[in-house]
Amino acid sequence: MLVLACVTAQAATDGIEITRATIEASDDGYRLNAAYSFDLNTGLEQAIQRGTKLYFTTEIELTRPRWWWTDDKAVLMRRTVALEYDVLLRSYHVTVPGSLGQNVDTLEDALFLIRRPGRWLVAKKGDLKPGETYNVTLRMYMDPAYLQKPLQVDAFNNADWRLASHKRNFTYRAE
Repeated sequence: MLVLACVTAQAATDGIEITRATIEASDDGYRLNAAYSFDLNTGLEQAIQRGTKLYFTTEIELTRPRWWWTDDKAVLMRRTVALEYDVLLRSYHVTVPGSLGQNVDTLEDALFLIRRPGRWLVAKKGDLKPGETYNVTLRMYMDPAYLQKPLQVDAFNNADWRLASHKRNFTYRAE
């Protein structure tokens, strides 16, 4: 049992797990309801404490299968959330595009905002055909493309800087 606990703890620090992923119809379109589980390793925590901004990107793709041609790509969306630490104010700042940033006192509170994001509008009402079934692919990763150039090289060569989930696939029947 102890071995299983150690393996589970190690797996939690090695990547991002998608714990919940559903699409919900709303008045303005279709929203992603997702939750993630991950922890930052020591190297990433130290980078945050020293003022390095980290970026977490969520990608979602909705495709409609067709037997006579390639799948119809209905939606391909990305959203990047920034996490940074303000040394002078001793607070963490989480910025989500399209909304105001939030300041919190602890790293755990900041990570909670990233792990449990608000429902994100991924498609407008007319983008999906009601009654059709769509294949949904979802993934989340720490995006090195937004890092400063010297850190991008380090992120490419250092496994501590690679934090990502496996692709989560499920189907959704549009309402």
